[in-house]
Amino acid sequence: MQGNSRHESSRSPSRGASADTERIVGLLEPAVTAMGMDLEGVRITSAGRRRLLRVVVDCDGGVSLDDIALVSRELSAALDRAAAMGEASYTLEVSSPGVDRPLTEPKHWRRAVGRLVTAPLMASPATDGRSAASAVTGRVTGADAQGVRLEVDGEGRVFGYSELGPGRIEIEFAPLDHDDRDNGADEEGPDGH
Repeated sequence: MQGNSRHESSRSPSRGASADTERIVGLLEPAVTAMGMDLEGVRITSAGRRRLLRVVVDCDGGVSLDDIALVSRELSAALDRAAAMGEASYTLEVSSPGVDRPLTEPKHWRRAVGRLVTAPLMASPATDGRSAASAVTGRVTGADAQGVRLEVDGEGRVFGYSELGPGRIEIEFAPLDHDDRDNGADEEGPDGH
């Protein structure tokens, strides 16, 4: 579940974004890990005199809005204790990865079990010496340290991670239940319409 929690603090940014980012990751990662989650990303940007710290966390089973709130409180306290963001104001945003996050690591694929995904197949030499690459679309039925199991056109297939490029979750919409549409169509709303 994707959610955002904002926390305002009166701490200030330090200069040197990449060094800042590494330092912040070093500070936040143990706290996130202690909560049973993975730190998926940290990004520091400036917005005028204020800094924005975006943190992305994930875990097996997904991240709830309650998890986001808990992580936000814990990370805010850790940042403030260490004076990691300096003296000026900053905003902390904590969220979970969206469906647009590429599946690049075994844990990403494992967390996508049951989802429909598309991934490019890594190029392999064709018989005429040119590279031939294509994509595969299927439902993730399992993932382990060696690779991914996909159901492709009703057939189970196994791919090693080196055979796949970054996977992408496909958005699926549930069909409308015809009975539900018919039952609600004739009902009047509170305004009589």
